[in-house]
Amino acid sequence: MLEKTRKLIQWICLGIAILGSLSAILFAMNQAKFSGMYNVAYGILLLCCAFAIVAILFFLIKATIKGGRKGLLIGLGLMIVVALVAFLLSKGSDLSNAVLEKYDVTEGTSKLIGAGCIMTYIIFAVTCIPIVYVEVVNAFKK
Repeated sequence: MLEKTRKLIQWICLGIAILGSLSAILFAMNQAKFSGMYNVAYGILLLCCAFAIVAILFFLIKATIKGGRKGLLIGLGLMIVVALVAFLLSKGSDLSNAVLEKYDVTEGTSKLIGAGCIMTYIIFAVTCIPIVYVEVVNAFKK
């Protein structure tokens, strides 16, 4: 029974992911072509984002209740450290003032965007290290 429930949840999440992806594509495209679908696509995109946030919080709380507090605290601490490092490395003045004024972006907002990009790069690099390590170890075992 648990396996069937897990499969059902997996298919529902896959369907929501496909809907969200299609909505994001429609939203990113020229809205004049899809003027009738623009609001629908934007709404579905917001629903998918809300669903993702609720799912993350649900499983975070579930893991905490089961007793994974130590790992949770270590993970949160590392994320805060990475966020601080990314914020400190971000310059905030990567673009000229003309570009910032054109898009109505302040220097503080630009610094936050840069910190988000740097944080993504750091997390991606840290995620790739164990993958490469396992592949190298497996290559030498054979």
